[in-house]
Amino acid sequence: MARIPSFLSNLCLRQNPKSLQPTTPQIRSRNLSVDQFNGNSDEISAQNRIFNLVEPNRSSEELGEKPRNPDEKFASVNEIAKEVSNLIRIRPRWEHTLLTDFPTVNFTDPTVYSEVLKQSNVFLSLRFFFWLRSLSDSSFDPVLCNVMFSRLVEAKAAHAAMNFLDSTKFDPEPWSLELYIRCLCENGLIDKALDVFERLKKSIGYCISLETWNCALSHSVRTKRVDVVWKLYENMMEYNVITDVNTVGHLIQAFCLEENVAKGYELLQQVLEAGHVPENIIFVKLVSSFCKNRDYGKVSAVLNNMIAKNCSPGIDTYQEVINRLCKGGMTSEGFRIFNELKNRGYFPDRVMYTTMIHGLCKDKNLGVARKLWFEMIRNGIVPNEYTYSAFIDGLFKSGCINEAEKLHKEMLDKGYEESTISFNTRINGLCLNGKVEGARVLFEEMNEKGIFQDSITYSSLIKGFSQQGKITEATYFFDELLKKGFEPSSGSFVTLVEKLCEIGNVKEAEKLWVEMRSRGLEPAIGSLNTIILGLSQQGRFAEMVECLRYMIGKGVRPKEKTFEEIIKCLYLDEMFDDALFVLEHMLKMGFVLRESICCSLVEKLCRGDLHLVQKSLDEILERR
Repeated sequence: MARIPSFLSNLCLRQNPKSLQPTTPQIRSRNLSVDQFNGNSDEISAQNRIFNLVEPNRSSEELGEKPRNPDEKFASVNEIAKEVSNLIRIRPRWEHTLLTDFPTVNFTDPTVYSEVLKQSNVFLSLRFFFWLRSLSDSSFDPVLCNVMFSRLVEAKAAHAAMNFLDSTKFDPEPWSLELYIRCLCENGLIDKALDVFERLKKSIGYCISLETWNCALSHSVRTKRVDVVWKLYENMMEYNVITDVNTVGHLIQAFCLEENVAKGYELLQQVLEAGHVPENIIFVKLVSSFCKNRDYGKVSAVLNNMIAKNCSPGIDTYQEVINRLCKGGMTSEGFRIFNELKNRGYFPDRVMYTTMIHGLCKDKNLGVARKLWFEMIRNGIVPNEYTYSAFIDGLFKSGCINEAEKLHKEMLDKGYEESTISFNTRINGLCLNGKVEGARVLFEEMNEKGIFQDSITYSSLIKGFSQQGKITEATYFFDELLKKGFEPSSGSFVTLVEKLCEIGNVKEAEKLWVEMRSRGLEPAIGSLNTIILGLSQQGRFAEMVECLRYMIGKGVRPKEKTFEEIIKCLYLDEMFDDALFVLEHMLKMGFVLRESICCSLVEKLCRGDLHLVQKSLDEILERR
């Protein structure tokens, strides 16, 4: 990763590198002036080459004609190019007849060739180019190759441009390669663009424009290629490229992508202190990253910076903040911001109302959610499927089953169709309220209507049937879920394991564990707490300790009850070394052994070698 740029001394909004050349290069001019046309035999020959005229040494005067105006010649070439372009657009196999359709035209002349390229569809132009190449005795000026290459680049046809370079083996002009870099970046071919950068850097005296550097940085950020961002930035520093505020904005986004948002925020402060203001999207990215980290103090600071710099946060920015607050269990704070926005004159949209209703329902604050529902409708905002599902879910969680079903019927009457989301909401709601048979009926209805059943559908049924003690049904849905390649939710798997261990079927719980891992899935490690307790009740102490070692190795914190149960079982079975091992890890994790268990352990240990016991306990306490 690159350092934070010390760009403040040279940050400016203007740059003075070599400007990009025009998109279309100048074709070699024939300069058919009136004087030349009347007296220059070379130019008369040039005209004759285009039209394949006979008797080139005869002048217009000898034929009894007035001298032709050069503009008429240009008009003729342009008209011919239009006719040719029109023909190759409408005729499927024009390559076989084009020479006979235009017998007097010399297609290999650059003047004719370039006019046809300008007017044709880019891929027809490419086809025309290769047709010309197939003609015998045809030669191609590199300028013309640049014309074709530039056409492909302008059309953003990156793959066609790559193939063109490979097949023609010509070296484009540096300015054309620079446009090619942008084309590759816009097509997501970042690594190919880097190769062209390296090629351009070898062009002596050519300076790549800041616009192209920023284009590459921007698309690297969009494709989340942080490694490329820092590589490009190091190259910019190496070649003393003068950066601007857009460059710094891309670097801030790169810091956010690699979850180093503190560095991104530090960089923002440097930019603001230097008197520059990045685009709104940079502030929004920082807000989003701080929200993910639940650093709401920094969120507030970034929002205040936006307001101070006249970059008023949009409704989308506040939507992000409210959404993250609700997901982070701070719904009341999200609701406070929601009300404050309304007081400031903002008009929440349907997305924001849906987010707020969902958060309130999740907190089982159904009364306030209901008020927002009717407020939204009074403000002329029509609920969509997601809004209905959020409120229906809240009603189910509050035990209002009849009201939830009534609202679901209203949703269908409004013209919304049944979907996976609507079915999952009802299935989960019925399972939460112990109505598992009703949930199974809805599951069968999904089959009949051809509605997709996802992992949420199965997880809800697994958890629901497990909580009702219907292990056979729960296991059936668990097997079906695995057959379809889904992964169960943590809650559903833990509930099923707990119920299996409760009825003494620890082997079945272990079997589920093994089956999930054999399918490449990582089961909820927290469920091992239950399995360990089940093993302890069956006297399988060695396996119990192995499960604990696995949890610790995975960095999972076992429950205090799990530690106590293991230590108790081990010292009763006089497995003192294992008991001390478990005690050491328990103390490291900040737990304290209950006095009764501690006394029993010490009593058991004192029956052996007291000196050894003292030494072991001292070592444990020292390591702690």
